[in-house]
Amino acid sequence: MAKAKNTEEYIANAAEFAQPILRHLRSILLDTLPELEEQIKWQYPCFLYKGKILCHIASFKAHCSFSFWLAPIMKDSYGVMEGRGENSAMGQFGKITSLNDLPKDAILREYTLEAAALIDAGKTVPKKTTKKPLDTMTEAFKQALEQNPKANESFKALSISHQNEYLEYISDAKKEETKLRRIEKSIDLLLDGSNLNAKYSK
Repeated sequence: MAKAKNTEEYIANAAEFAQPILRHLRSILLDTLPELEEQIKWQYPCFLYKGKILCHIASFKAHCSFSFWLAPIMKDSYGVMEGRGENSAMGQFGKITSLNDLPKDAILREYTLEAAALIDAGKTVPKKTTKKPLDTMTEAFKQALEQNPKANESFKALSISHQNEYLEYISDAKKEETKLRRIEKSIDLLLDGSNLNAKYSK
């Protein structure tokens, strides 16, 4: 689809099946919150409420999508959202191929007002945080690394996710003797410059 300058142009350039879907969604949004501002962002029509993105609509070759920006923290009182993660090409309402795929208008209006209320309350989607490696490091593994500078250097050079693979591999052991064996195995792998993988966690 050619890059559109505004929502009307975007809808006009959409596939024939998509146009009534996009028009209906736009109508629901603007009727519910007339103060919404429309902008094209990331090549999709976005609807802004008090300067914050409330939702966006999009058209693809065989389906449309509709996404609320704050979907991960919305209640979904009617259980109609299929995806609650951050906005994806599928949106929170699955692949929309006709008006019949949309929730009832009353539900869409209610969800739109809920999303606006979240913005009014200053709510945002919590950022994903990565566990710090040292949070789960056992004292025995820490000492083993200190005694093996090369292994310690290899461990520090790993990404956080790969470091955590080692830490979880060790901390998941129920018996102390198993933990010690896993620490020994981990040191050997680090000295060899290898990442821990599934076969070593068995």
